[in-house]
Order: sequence, then structure tokens, then C-alpha cells
Amino acid sequence: MGPVETRIKEKLNREFSPTHLEVENESYKHSVPKGSETHFRVVIVAAKFEGQTRIARQRLVNACLADEIKPGGVHALTQKTMTPAEWMAAGGSSGDFQSPDCHGGSKE
Repeated sequence: MGPVETRIKEKLNREFSPTHLEVENESYKHSVPKGSETHFRVVIVAAKFEGQTRIARQRLVNACLADEIKPGGVHALTQKTMTPAEWMAAGGSSGDFQSPDCHGGSKE
């Protein structure tokens, strides 16, 4: 786990006190140098999302990670934001949630 991934996990844990959190560095799927931390997939389940629209939830996550996603930092942040009730209704699973395929550079 690299320093950016560590910071993302720490900040999300501190800000949202999630009941479930997955942070995956998917940079290896993209046209970036080996060891990069530029593309992440996040699944976060938190009571703080109750009553919030999907876009409002994502804005909260983006605001929390503003330093990481500023220009020159994390290039892509794919998010699945759920309330504990939604997580339970889904059987404790994020379902088939996946990041889109890379369509740039040498990966195409």
C-alpha cells in the first residue's frame, strides 16, 4: 500500500467512520508508470450518507479528498457510496460495481 492509498483510507475513516470501506489502487490497469497511485476504486458505507443523493454523497467524498484529487494528483476516483441500510439490503456486497475500462494510451 502506497502513501496516497494510505492517506485516502485514513481520511475516509476519520471523516465518515464507515461501517465498511474498500480502497483499491487500480493504477496498474492504466497507462501509467509502475507503482503509480493515480486511479482508485472506493466502496464506502456510512451513516453520514443517510438522506443524501448519490451526487451529494460523492461530493462529500470528493471534498474530503480534495488534496488528493487536485490537478497532478489522483486522476480517477470511482466511488460506490452506500448507507448501512443499503449495504444490508444488498447482502453486504457492492454488487457488480467496477471501474470503467481504460481506453487510453498503451492499454487500448
